[in-house]
Amino acid sequence: MPGGPGFERRDDRPVEPDVPETVTWQDLDRDVRGRLRTLSKANAEQVGAHLVMAGRLIDTDPELAYEHAQAAVRRAGRVDVVREAAGLAAYQTGRYAEALRELRTVRRLNGSSEHLPIMADAERGLGRPERAIALSVSDEASTLDADGRAELSIVVSGARSDLGEHEAALAVLDAITGVTGELSARVAQARAGVLEALGRPDEAAAVLAGIDPRYVEPDDADDVVVFDLTEESEESEESEDDDEPVENTVESDTLESDVVEPDGGADDADNGPDEAQSTSADGTVAAESPEDRA
Repeated sequence: MPGGPGFERRDDRPVEPDVPETVTWQDLDRDVRGRLRTLSKANAEQVGAHLVMAGRLIDTDPELAYEHAQAAVRRAGRVDVVREAAGLAAYQTGRYAEALRELRTVRRLNGSSEHLPIMADAERGLGRPERAIALSVSDEASTLDADGRAELSIVVSGARSDLGEHEAALAVLDAITGVTGELSARVAQARAGVLEALGRPDEAAAVLAGIDPRYVEPDDADDVVVFDLTEESEESEESEDDDEPVENTVESDTLESDVVEPDGGADDADNGPDEAQSTSADGTVAAESPEDRA
């Protein structure tokens, strides 16, 4: 009988990644801290510290950032900024089906469609460019701001190229207006890539030459590892139209051994949009821009 002599309770809970003593939840911006106030003080501090670490590591060590985000999810799975951090970390590490599930959950929790471009790019990562294109004409796409629409257009252009429709891809980019700075440079880089695919290297070179060098970053797309997506993708297909309600997620003031199960699968691309642009859990979580896949 449990509890008898020699009995030892086995703790199956995953080991949480270490958080430096200098990192506290006070490093989060005020809005994010406010989202965590539904938790006990002790749990909010632990969750917040993991969110800070996820944000700091997302570009330099995305796998460790993912572990921190997962630790936060196990503690506070019903908090939107926690699921957001998990979705962005999953996307950054190539776990595209998981990113879709997490960011759909964020949408249900806070009603925002800001992550629609990343959701669309995750569909591309799963080999479903048609779904990425479908998201661009969804009702939610119309709620994006100008930058969000430009980000989504870059993804759609990439999806068109995935389908071999390079002229259509170029037309999508040519229709983007009103962008400046880094986003304008990313549009130009995507446009140069399409021109290359069309066999117009001189035009591509001219486009690249016109980009402000401050915004030119090396292409590190080859560094992204895609995790065994076949099984995950099949699971997503099987659960199509079976969106798990938010109430089934786990959130507790104490560490739960149950891993949070986000919503059903990557099917929302058909049933409605999914979000995208990288909002940071602490104001610093910034996932790899969708255009890096274009």
